Amino acid sequence: MAKKPKKQQQSGGTPATVALTAAGVDYTVHAYDHDPGHPSYGEEAAEAMGVSPDRVFKTLVADVDGALTVAVVPVAGSLDLKALASAVGGKRAAMADPALAERTTGYVRGGISPLGQRRKLRTVLDDSATTHATICVSAGRRGLEVELSPTDLTAQTDALLAPIARP
Repeated sequence: MAKKPKKQQQSGGTPATVALTAAGVDYTVHAYDHDPGHPSYGEEAAEAMGVSPDRVFKTLVADVDGALTVAVVPVAGSLDLKALASAVGGKRAAMADPALAERTTGYVRGGISPLGQRRKLRTVLDDSATTHATICVSAGRRGLEVELSPTDLTAQTDALLAPIARP
């Protein structure tokens, strides 16, 4: 009996884009030259793509009462850890150890995507995302963003919508 061939990732595909394609989600990939000297991955992405920073969202991994939780907030603001903990029924939140976040998600810092993670984590998307037709999040590699509707992102990550960003 012949073995079935394994599915190949698209050329240049990441787990995030492969997951979106497999789910039949409409999305657009934006690639840009990453500058390792830029002080902010998210602001760099917004500048490089010519997109308003309130439409580009960064993916942060936090520890809420011992459970890793993904927070997706606009790069124009910052994460409110108390609001994140409250949104998921927790008491205390702190940023996760970067090495643990990388091992758990399968992505490197600055390229962590809320999509296609090695281990699916509880995800909270800042509710400001719903004011835009599309938003951009990391596609799983520095210098690569994916643009999709907030509704599709919420559905693909089973995200909870909550006000977790500070200006």
